[in-house]
Formats: sequence, structure tokens, C-alpha cells
Amino acid sequence: MAVAKWERAKRALATRLCVRAPRVRAAAAEAEGEGEEGEGRGRSVAASPPAHVASSRRLSRSGSRSSTKICAICLGGMCSGNGQALFTAECSHKFHFHCISSSVRHGNTVCPICRAVWKELPFQGPLPAAAAAAADASLLGTARVNPHPLDDRHQHQRMAVVRRLSRGDSVTRQWQLPIFRTLDGGIFDDDEQLDLHPAEDVVGTQDVDSIVADEMAPASVGITTYAAFPAMEESVMVEEFAVLIHLKAPSSPATVTSRAPIDLVTVLDVSWSMAGTKLALLKRAMSFVIQALGPGDRLSVVTFSSSARRLFPLRKMTESGRQRALQRVSSLVADGGTNIADALRKAARVMEDRRERNPVCSIVLLSDGRDTYTVPVPRGGGRGGDQPDYAVLVPSSLLPGGGSARHVQVHAFGFGADHDSPAMHSIAEMSGGTFSFIDAAGSIQDAFAQCIGGLLSVVAQELRLSVECGDDGVLLTSVRSGGYASHVDGDGRGGFVDVGDLYADEEKDFLVTVRVPAARGVSALITPSCTYRSTATMETVRVGGDTVTVPRTLDAPVGYDGMSPEVERELHRVQATEDMAAARAAAERGDFELAAAILDERRGVLESRADDDPQSVALAAELREMQDRVETRQRYEESGRAYMLAGLSSHSWQRATARGDSTELTSVIHTYQTPFMVDMLQRSQTLQPEVVVAMSRSAPLPAPSLSPPPPPPSQLRRRS
Repeated sequence: MAVAKWERAKRALATRLCVRAPRVRAAAAEAEGEGEEGEGRGRSVAASPPAHVASSRRLSRSGSRSSTKICAICLGGMCSGNGQALFTAECSHKFHFHCISSSVRHGNTVCPICRAVWKELPFQGPLPAAAAAAADASLLGTARVNPHPLDDRHQHQRMAVVRRLSRGDSVTRQWQLPIFRTLDGGIFDDDEQLDLHPAEDVVGTQDVDSIVADEMAPASVGITTYAAFPAMEESVMVEEFAVLIHLKAPSSPATVTSRAPIDLVTVLDVSWSMAGTKLALLKRAMSFVIQALGPGDRLSVVTFSSSARRLFPLRKMTESGRQRALQRVSSLVADGGTNIADALRKAARVMEDRRERNPVCSIVLLSDGRDTYTVPVPRGGGRGGDQPDYAVLVPSSLLPGGGSARHVQVHAFGFGADHDSPAMHSIAEMSGGTFSFIDAAGSIQDAFAQCIGGLLSVVAQELRLSVECGDDGVLLTSVRSGGYASHVDGDGRGGFVDVGDLYADEEKDFLVTVRVPAARGVSALITPSCTYRSTATMETVRVGGDTVTVPRTLDAPVGYDGMSPEVERELHRVQATEDMAAARAAAERGDFELAAAILDERRGVLESRADDDPQSVALAAELREMQDRVETRQRYEESGRAYMLAGLSSHSWQRATARGDSTELTSVIHTYQTPFMVDMLQRSQTLQPEVVVAMSRSAPLPAPSLSPPPPPPSQLRRRS
């Protein structure tokens, strides 16, 4: 008898100490296919145990083990991807949501397996009158779930997690809907209603040439052109004559309420590597973002570790909305692995399923690790040019032309030395967004501030620059547009560049080349124009530029001495960007000496012509920094690769990005910063000393101010 008891005790102890490998694929599948399990858990996902603990079997009080694949109520399987929502209670036991909610309706408010008393209960069906009224008024407590979109019988079902109150509460308050605790099903159509009609309902057409001068009329995008040389020889045919087209966006509205509101989804890495100071500073940075948004802006937060979780739906950042968002962000806990693909799928669903849409929308992604759930490891470990297929990380709806009503850019932030910079750069590049490299934890808020400063000042959308050739025989031969999609007509008589969004006071340069035949008199080369939608009026605006003409003379300037300084500056920038890409390719092959030599040669050319050219000075300083970070394999792996990719992203889109922690070079390198970006960055840096002091004293981070951001400066800051 004693031996039998001892054997049973040993088996029980061995079971409790058993450590099993985490089922990473199952965790990812649950979040995607099981009715937004993370939103319907009885306890916070962020507070869940590590994967190796959560995946181990738990003993019930009767001594038997409960299967995580079988519902203890109906004894049916709980397979991922079948459209059935699951409920995970505080005690970590899992059930079909409809099974356990039915059990709760019959008065069973304890766990059927371990008999633990639950504080939060699953509920499905018509809510009590008081709870339903509260949910409909706030839109925070419930979400309509339709697992069968073609079946009308499921159209009015509601799923929610309700908090049980004490017996002393009134009968009408038996159910309390916790803030932002929704169980999302097949679609994310629970975004908070906007005060105004969607932008698509008020789109019209406006021709700038026909506008009567009016002080209230918004300014339009400016088009300026520069020919490479002031004249050409009349008897010479020029194969490639360069013309620079310069675009300048109008200024931002003076008040926060008059600018275009934004729908923003932040996708935040809360894996175990973010624990401690990293997570504290990420919370602080998110607090800055929340208090920078206005009451017309809407924010949703998606967090991810081993799987993704939508922290709350798109909500307006009113005073109460900010406070609730700050509460949810402050409760984040770091744990688990890194599943970027699942997080982007969830963020894309938030954007796709919106019932209403603000004029501007964007996704901001931050991660300090590598996706180990989706990206396949290439043969050879990624050496020799065999790179992983990062396209599997980006949902098709986030790609240009992916089917969404309005394209959504992903601005990616790689954090620390261990993040996958090629993956983050690829995500941003494929979606049309920028990639930033954050070297030090204290720079997270500044990086976010610069990006948000641009997103909150969008003045033009869906901008297309068109080019038409003038005289017969003049043919468009190339368009150097960087990352922007461009096209040259088959007959060479025209082309276009799809620029997309423009921030307030933002400037873009595009270098085109044309084939010019021999002629006498004056040659008409090209006529530029652009079409875009103004966020101030939501009308389509057409702007026509002046025709570029060049006189034909017997003697014309030859060589760089006679070239337009604007064209020469842009040519140097394009060539420097091409050399950055060539140096990175050499470094990826392991030829760091060649990479450094390429950068050094281009830097020498720029320094020889940088006397009166601030942009050349900036490019030379940037190339010097890249050269220092590419001298050895260790230096390149630690920060050189990410720094170069952030620089390439910046020059490709002609937009400011964060690059490492080179604060001493910020004023020199960031030539693409707009006035609103600078204002946001200065505001962030003003708050940073408070964070440093709080961390040095091990004190809680100071609460962010909820005052709206200051208006942009009245004096426009022009790029050099």
C-alpha cells in the first residue's frame, strides 16, 4: 500500500515538473483562426505565462490532466482555423466560447475543471438591458461576431467578456462591461463612429487655373523646374539632357482641428526581449503618441509576442479616449516570442474592416527581434545572397494595389542590435513606408515623434506627377524616382511618377532625362503637371507647371562648370544613394574593404564640392558614418546594416528616418525633416530629461501631458 502511494506521488510530481517545447505554430493559428481569442480571454494576454509553461498540461483537482485540444464541456475538438471562438479563463483552461457561455447562463460561474472562481465571465447572446445600453452607448463592451458571413441567423449575436460584481451591487448592475474588453470575430468593424462623413462621400474636382483669388482658398502644390544647362548647341543631338522637377507641398493648417484626421494602428513588440527598460520607454513613447493625437484622430494598438492581440479597436483620442488608451498601454507586460506576420495580419484587418475612414491612415510597427514563426530559413542560412522571403510577412492588402480602398503604408522601426533589419526594411519598402533604425532605448520616443509629426501634417494624397514632351522628336528616356513607382510611355512622349502622400512643406525632387534632336531657335522639352487630392477640401486638384524650354545657340556651356547647381546637387544625391546600395551589397558578400572604398570615394567627390552646398555636407557626413560602421563584420552586423538600410529608405522616399543614435549628426543628416517634424521632435526632446531622471531614481515614469501639440511655425523652414 505504501509503495503504491509513493509511486502515485512520484508520477504526480513528475507531471508537475514536466517542461514541454512550446507549440509555436498552434499559438499563431489560434490568434488568426479562432475568433480573436486574445481579446476574449478571462485574463490579459500580456500577463499569460511563458509558452513553455502554458503548453504544459495542468492537473485538475481530481488528478486528471485536461487536454488543450478538447473542450471539457462538449468533449469536441478545438482545432484552429475553423471559425470557432475560444475562451481562456484566468486559470488558463480553455473552452469553446459558446459552450462555456451556455454553462455560465445556467449559473455555473466556476471552472468546470479546477473549480476556480472566475472574476470575468464569457457571455453570448442578448445582453441584459442595462449592459446592452452601456455597450451601445460607449461601443467599448461588445463586438458583433459573424462566424458565418452568409448566414443571417448569426448577424445579431454578441460575444463579450463581462465582469461579475459583488452581491452588494444592485440587480441592474449584475453585469459590468470592462473597458476595451471585446471579443472580435471574423471582422473588425467595431471602430468608433466619426463625427463627419467619410472622405469618399465629399470628393469633388477643382482646377487651380480657374480658382478666383481668395484668401480662404488653400495653397496648392508648387512645381519648379531646372534645366541642366541654360542652352544647347543647335547642331547637336543630345541623348540625355537632364531636367529637375521640384515639388513643394503647401503649409499645414494653423490649428489641430483643421488638419486632416488620421486612423493610426501601432503594432508593438512585447516579446520577452522587451522586458525592463525597453518596455518602460516604449510605454513612454506610446504615451507621447497618444497625447499628440487630437479628438478627431483614431488609434488602435496591436501587440504581439508569440501571437498577436488587438489591445483595443480604433477609438477617437478624446480626453476620455486618451485616458483609456493610456491605461491599456501602461498595463503591457513583456513575454513570449516574436510573431510579426500575425501582428501585421491583425493590423491589416483593422484597416480593412473599418466601417468609417479618416482621410489619413497608417500603420507603425516596432520590433527588436526576428520573426521565427513565419519566415522560412533559406538554404545556406542566408549566406551567399540566399535571402529569406520577407514577402510572407506582409498581407496582400498592405501592398500597393492590394485591393484596399486606400493604400496603407507601414512605417517600420527596428530597435536594438538584434532586430531583423532586412525584414523590417522589406516590410516598409513593400508597403511604401519608411524604415528607421533605433540604436538606443532612449531614442524610441524621438523616432516616433518625428514620424508622427509627418503623419499629422498630410496635405496632399494620391499625388501623381505627369510629364509630357514638347517638340516633335523630344523623347523621355528615363525617370529617376527612387522608391516611387514611375512609368515611361512606350512611344517616349510622356510618363508619370506616383508620389502618394505629401506632408506639409515637404519637398520632392525627380530627375528626368530627355533625348533632344538638333534644332534651331528654342526647343520645348517637357511640361510637368500633377494631380492630387487636397486633405483640406477633399477635392481633386490639378496643377500645371511651366514648359521647360532651352534656347539653341552656336556655342553652349559644356561640362559641370555650366551645369545648374540644383540639377548637380540632385545628381550627386542620386549617385550617392546608388553607391550606398552598392556598398551594402559588397558588405553582404563579406567584402567590407570594398564597401568602405566605395563610400570613401563618393565622400571625396562630395567634399570637393561642398563649400557652399549644405546638402553635399550632409551627404558627406552620412557617408563617413556608414564607412565607420562597415569596416568590420562585427561593426556591420551590430549596427552598420541597419544604419545603411535606414539611410537607403530615407533617400529612396526623400523622407526623414531615424538612424541609430547619432544625435550629433541629426541637424546635418536629416535634410528631409519638415517644420512639423522638427516641432514634434523638439517637443519630445523637451520631455526626455524627465524620463532620464525618473529612470535614474527608479521612479515611475512621469505622466504625459494631454495638451494638444503646438501648431507649426509661421515661418516656413526650407530645405537646403
